[in-house]
Amino acid sequence: MDLPRTPSFRLDGKRALVSGAGRGIGLAAAAALADAGAHVTLLSRTAREIEAAAEAIRARGGAADTLVLDVLDAEAAARAIAATDPFEVLVNNAGTNRPKPFADVTHDDFDAVMDLNVRAAFFLGQAVAKRLLAAGRGGSIINVSSQMGHVGAANRTIYCASKWAIEGLTKAMAVELAPQGIRVNTLGPTFIETPLTRPFFEDAAFKASVLTKIKLGRIGQVEDLMGAILFLASDASALMTGAALVVDGGWTAD
Repeated sequence: MDLPRTPSFRLDGKRALVSGAGRGIGLAAAAALADAGAHVTLLSRTAREIEAAAEAIRARGGAADTLVLDVLDAEAAARAIAATDPFEVLVNNAGTNRPKPFADVTHDDFDAVMDLNVRAAFFLGQAVAKRLLAAGRGGSIINVSSQMGHVGAANRTIYCASKWAIEGLTKAMAVELAPQGIRVNTLGPTFIETPLTRPFFEDAAFKASVLTKIKLGRIGQVEDLMGAILFLASDASALMTGAALVVDGGWTAD
């Protein structure tokens, strides 16, 4: 009997770009992609963090380099990406949050979150896609969204708006880029313990409220996302585009 073969999760020979790669989800994504054989470029405006991360990846046998720039400078990012070989994988991860009651949100809060979470993600994805299109290559773009791109939550009006925008952007990108073999999907984590979120969990009442929503009963760790990132980046998800892979411990199940 000729049995079907499981598609490979390997990324040997692929070039991958990860934004916000110095810590948290971005660092985990870079490590996962490198472990699967990709040459990973870690992008951040903080040189010290990504240089240390790249060195750690190389120390355990992976291939990594760095790209120091601020993704808010879309023109600089576009120039840098146009000047290098195409990236077959993008983890569009850089983001921020300013939790605050809706009535207290300022113009500065709104602009800070939307500029990084939506505008910068849009134009970084565009730059990577344009380079792939020019080279006639396919690829996988993973826009890091959130469970908050599927539900609402108190004190997170701007963040929810930004992540719902990413979900819509991803579907439109997927429709447009599919004929050229470029897949675009979102990764939607629940609350993950990272340097950005850790201070929130020092509030015992907040942590308890989060755990009532996560059906599996624990805060997520970056390792919980690494398999999902490899799945979306690799041929294991070859027929998947315009979709949301929600890793939320059951938050959105009801």
